[in-house]
Amino acid sequence: MENQLEQIRDQQKETWNKFAPGWGKWDTWVMNFLKKSGDEIIHQLQLKNNDVVLDVATGTGEPGLSIAGIVKNGKVIGQDLSDKMLALARAHAESRGIKNYETRNCDISELPFPDNSFDAVSCRMGYMFFPDMLKATQEIYRVPNTGGRFATAVWGPAEKNFWIISIMGPISKNLELPPPVPGAPGMFRCANPDQMKNIFETAGFKNVMTKEKIDQGEAESFESYWEYMNDVAAPVVSALSKADEKTRAKIKQDAYEGFKKRQPGSGPISLDYSVFIFSGSKQA
Repeated sequence: MENQLEQIRDQQKETWNKFAPGWGKWDTWVMNFLKKSGDEIIHQLQLKNNDVVLDVATGTGEPGLSIAGIVKNGKVIGQDLSDKMLALARAHAESRGIKNYETRNCDISELPFPDNSFDAVSCRMGYMFFPDMLKATQEIYRVPNTGGRFATAVWGPAEKNFWIISIMGPISKNLELPPPVPGAPGMFRCANPDQMKNIFETAGFKNVMTKEKIDQGEAESFESYWEYMNDVAAPVVSALSKADEKTRAKIKQDAYEGFKKRQPGSGPISLDYSVFIFSGSKQA
């Protein structure tokens, strides 16, 4: 089993490094799209000015960089498996003049920090990709001080996330793809609040809370959104690589028509989404 988890981890590292340029290209749009979930994480953490915070699966830096602006007399360490994503995070910190943010390239299941090193831990849209969620959560539980809080944002159920099923639906319709392995890392793996509460509590967290946020983002056009998904969405790129030119065109047309049914006319398109925020605290 350990070998299998290591293979997943190594494959994820390779994938995130491969797609890092796309994330850099679309960072402003992505950060706007995900801002409300980051704001809710920050709200749940109840941060103080001198807190030391760990932002796991930090990617290009958020919400860690925003947190650094709150804990002005503290600091934030952004952890990620991908060194190329962390390079983007450091560049963003430098461009914004943020001095109390640093990065650490390491495995979430083997954090190189002593027990009780942090006042809070954050994670936005990375938790569902951890190879072993319980093991990762136990590591996350280990590193905060007593009273420290952990909050994470994950995608809600597929049917409430039109922004991704608008494209994955036509892909599934036009291609014969193998069914996902139950429990394997994936976008909607954490959309079961009872399962998530159980993982948090098994790891040791108390006062576990769940909050769903249903909202929508916006893209300037279908074409720009299609380009975005082909630059950063690994499942989309992987699936489309198995299609010939005619099938890819059919998938794109089906996706376009799906948007038009919901939003006749031209102009920006709305991207409905559902996010779950889970939080808990470490008690004596």
